[in-house]
Amino acid sequence: MIKRLVLILCVLLLWCRQNTQAQPAELKSNNIVWTTSSKNSGESMPCGGGDIGLNVWVENGDLLFYVSKSGTFDENNTFLKLGRVRVKLYPNPFAGKYFKQELSLQTGAVAVEGSANGIKAIIKVWVDVFNPLINIEVNSNRSIITEASFESWRNEDRQTKGKENNQGSWKWANRPDIKTRKDEIEFKNNTIQFYHRNQDTTVFDATVAHEGLSAVKSQLFNPLKQLTFGGSMQGDNMQASGSYEGIYLGTPFKGWVLKSRSASKKQNIRVYLHTAQAHTLDDWQEGLQAVITTANQQSKTAAVKTQNWWKDYWNRSFIYINPDSAQTEAWQAGRNYQLFRYMLGCNALGKYPTKFNGGLFTYDPQFTDSTANFTPDFRNWGGGLMTAQNQRLVYWPMLKSGDWDLMKPQFDFYLQTLHNAELRTKTYWNHPGASFTEQLENFGLPNVTEYGWKRPTGYDKGMEYNAWLEYEWDTVLEFCYMMLETGRYAGKDIKPYIPFIESCLTFFNEHYQYLAHNRGSKALDGSGHLVLYPGSGGETYKMAYNSTSTIVALKTVLTSLLELPAGYLSDTKRSNWVLMLQRIPPISFAEFNGHKTIAPAQSWERVNNVETTQMYPVFPWGMYGVGKPDLDVAINTWKYDTLAVKFRSSKGWKQDNIFAARLGLTNDAAELTLLKLKDSGRRFPAFWGPGFDWTPDHNWGGSGMIGLQEMLLQTNDKKIYLLPAWPKAWDVHFKLHAPYQTTVEATVKNGKLVNLQVWPESRRQDVVNMLK
Repeated sequence: MIKRLVLILCVLLLWCRQNTQAQPAELKSNNIVWTTSSKNSGESMPCGGGDIGLNVWVENGDLLFYVSKSGTFDENNTFLKLGRVRVKLYPNPFAGKYFKQELSLQTGAVAVEGSANGIKAIIKVWVDVFNPLINIEVNSNRSIITEASFESWRNEDRQTKGKENNQGSWKWANRPDIKTRKDEIEFKNNTIQFYHRNQDTTVFDATVAHEGLSAVKSQLFNPLKQLTFGGSMQGDNMQASGSYEGIYLGTPFKGWVLKSRSASKKQNIRVYLHTAQAHTLDDWQEGLQAVITTANQQSKTAAVKTQNWWKDYWNRSFIYINPDSAQTEAWQAGRNYQLFRYMLGCNALGKYPTKFNGGLFTYDPQFTDSTANFTPDFRNWGGGLMTAQNQRLVYWPMLKSGDWDLMKPQFDFYLQTLHNAELRTKTYWNHPGASFTEQLENFGLPNVTEYGWKRPTGYDKGMEYNAWLEYEWDTVLEFCYMMLETGRYAGKDIKPYIPFIESCLTFFNEHYQYLAHNRGSKALDGSGHLVLYPGSGGETYKMAYNSTSTIVALKTVLTSLLELPAGYLSDTKRSNWVLMLQRIPPISFAEFNGHKTIAPAQSWERVNNVETTQMYPVFPWGMYGVGKPDLDVAINTWKYDTLAVKFRSSKGWKQDNIFAARLGLTNDAAELTLLKLKDSGRRFPAFWGPGFDWTPDHNWGGSGMIGLQEMLLQTNDKKIYLLPAWPKAWDVHFKLHAPYQTTVEATVKNGKLVNLQVWPESRRQDVVNMLK
């Protein structure tokens, strides 16, 4: 009997060991390993944590990385990098034949190792998730000298002209006074201190004046005034060792050097970062010292805590396709899903959202656009500009990946700019509600250049004079819905977001009655509905009458708001929202070759871009989909609407892979998702782009993630449709999240579901296996 119990125990232990090791083995196979050094920054790999991102590469025997941190916006609202770090070792172990650079997803670190002439060394670069600290750890088999330099191309003022101004908010404004101001950099007690401090007057002031908001300027949130960002670089047993000048890829720079006092087998270098709106420079320096003190106090446990954070992150959610058949196209798509999610995780704790046009990982721009011979600070489509149509695709996949904590920076962005959006509504039209436009600055107002420098006399001051952006203000409703869905998925208290959601809804209710009163005597149409005119279907269907994307957005958000449990809304407010829901008009339909399809709007005056907003009732709004009524109408739209077919693509922010998955069109979904998530063609596989934007293109990656998730799992209220658009030829092991605090982990092999785990177990009864 005892022998039998021992045998059973051994079997159980072996089973547990195999299962606990299965996921790390799958994740480790997704690590990126290079066995040759890089030619330039365009061949860098990402590394980061907390709210810091690094582009790491080895070039000509030197280890280099760019430093980026969330929220480092200058006077022009350019998202500045903090600088570039260069590490040299003497003798140089990276000058020999053996070389290896690896991104470890398990720990979030990048390790570079090499050997030459009997010297073997490893440099590990990692970011403390819980403190704004970059660690560079050098270990070698023999004593060597380490030299660490901080390099800056902002060692003097730089005038920016023409296209280069697309990196900030001035864009194509023809102003001779636009310049990027120099940073302050100096040796300080054998450390290097560096910072950029914004002047009191910034592009915020020009925006407020030009957009006619000077009367309320003192009430407006201004994130740029006195914003100061930078840090301190220091190393054990290192001393200041002079400076040098150079040119990298056409950009002049200056370097400040720290050097080992004596040769050693170990060397630790640390870069502490700090960003704050500080009244004085002394205040900022005190803040930096507090960062240093706190990080040093926690140094003994920092590495373990950081590794545990990444471990929890990867255990939370994953998608491994064809794990036993590495390098297939499908495996590649799954691997790149993980790589992109890693990049998103590097800004989990940021004050500002992950930017759609590169996030924390842009590099020298000529490797994206050969005509962009600018500094490493350049990215197209602005620095502090949060283009809503693009940003949404970065954040939608976080619901099913369970990364609700990562959504907070995007939600908080809207909360901190809410008052500004309400003030502009009150100033221009004298009614309540928050007006959030499409090209939105980090202070909640329209970009001053997109707003229009040459505006006709008497043109509505609340409007952007812009053929692409006019009357496009419904994308904010997607973020309202994300907030509501976070409550449904995670069971979180979303009370802090309710005033924001209600203010956005109030704007539509008030403004379209206001516009109707300006045209005639009635605020509603003959059926008692709001007249959503002029409106817009994205940037595409312009001067639209009752745009379908707006109608479905309003209906979905209102319905979700009204479904909140007691305590969220007063009886009066609930009655008001019920009334508004009744006022939303129905969507319009069209016909192609005798097939009923969803129309983009009741009517429109022109087609301006290539967005298929007639498919927005499928995604993001979920009116049509697997297990839902009238699916054939949505499929007809996919098949027969001539513009839907013409616009179809896997490029950039295109969402056709998502539409196909939600419609249960397995072959189309698989083909488009493989195109989305295939290797980028750059050395780092998930540096997609530029698409319509920049490299790395984060709305390219985000839309790829969403499509893959939707192929695996869709929901309709409490129903969970498993594998609704999954090819039987693809094996997969995945873990995703569903509403009502539900987690689903499943394995598919040879076209069959061989393992299914559902938490809580009571939700298993709601799962429908669509692979049968």
